[in-house]
Amino acid sequence: MVICVYGASSDTIHPDFLKAGEALGSAMARRGHGLVFGGGRHGLMGAVARGVASGGGSITGVAPRFFNVDGVLFDGCTEFVYTDTMRERKAIMEERADAFLMTPGGIGTFEEFFEILTLRQLGRHNKPIGVLNTRDYFAPLHAMFEASIQEGFVKPACRALYAMLDDPEALLDYIESDEAANLDVRGMKNI
Repeated sequence: MVICVYGASSDTIHPDFLKAGEALGSAMARRGHGLVFGGGRHGLMGAVARGVASGGGSITGVAPRFFNVDGVLFDGCTEFVYTDTMRERKAIMEERADAFLMTPGGIGTFEEFFEILTLRQLGRHNKPIGVLNTRDYFAPLHAMFEASIQEGFVKPACRALYAMLDDPEALLDYIESDEAANLDVRGMKNI
């Protein structure tokens, strides 16, 4: 399985996040999974890639050409795909992935996650989605999602669109499960 991982590009974060990212990447490689990601050398992108590389796993980086400056991109990729735009980057990662994982990050990470989540809700793909909740980083996101359900903006069935776990091994167990791969999205839209 090729897993697309979204995450921070910053190194100015708590070391626990980087440790969890490397542990996730190592577990992916040990289980025979490849990585497709935004190609960054720093932050959680780099941590996951280093973990996969340490286990001898396949790594595909995808980034716009304007990111190709000294020290920005991970140089240990098995393959690197350059694009002209961020939209092309996301499309290639989506196309090549069999599953998606979000690790802690900022605006870009949130944007990538919500797009892939929306596409699953709309039935445009049925690939598993997981969230690595290191240091309970995504507790506010979970609370917002639950509030959206309570207020009627999101159907309760949408809780099944993804799993949020704090352990990389448990998250991969979920991604590999039939429950994650065989989701019926009927009744998840408010239309």
